Amino acid sequence: MFGFSLVEMVAGLPGLIMALALHEYAHARAAVAMGDFTPKLMGRLTLNPLAHIDPIGLALLLIARFGWAKPVVINPNNFRDRKRGEILVALAGPAMNFLLAFIALAVMIFLTHTLRMEMSYGLRSVLFLIVVYNINFGVFNLIPIPPLDGSRILAAILPYEMRYRFASLERYSMIIFIIFLATPILGYILVPIAQLILQVFSGILLVFL
Repeated sequence: MFGFSLVEMVAGLPGLIMALALHEYAHARAAVAMGDFTPKLMGRLTLNPLAHIDPIGLALLLIARFGWAKPVVINPNNFRDRKRGEILVALAGPAMNFLLAFIALAVMIFLTHTLRMEMSYGLRSVLFLIVVYNINFGVFNLIPIPPLDGSRILAAILPYEMRYRFASLERYSMIIFIIFLATPILGYILVPIAQLILQVFSGILLVFL
């Protein structure tokens, strides 16, 4: 988990910044679209990475492969349809990550397969890490453990009496994440799903490009 190289850190920086900043921007944009203007009032409805990046979270992502961005604060009571709003806002972040990965992969395939262009090692590394980081970030955030997006989706569809029991699991989240870091469990979850998504994206793009 803690192995890294300076070259990978530099090449991966654009992918990590995009993954974090646009993920949070997507949450903010979806919340405003659903009727909650809290993110806009708090200055989060912007593509400026500085509004979304947590320096410590970014540094840990570069070094330890585990970090965070500044969470977007929302007020579900403002949504026109609360249940639908909570689900769509939670889905918006991971969906943005998958879209970014798809676009970066499309650029790679277009340059190499369609234009027959020989990419430099640097460009290939940057684009590849945009794909990898965004797919991993999207999949990770869909894990149904509070406060990840997957937990918010699950909570929105649970019966009312079960929702608060599920929310109480958040007190154990740090312990769960420490276990993820100390064991290969997270790899068993992320790697197969991420590889499947990458294969699906590649298959779709190769048909058209």
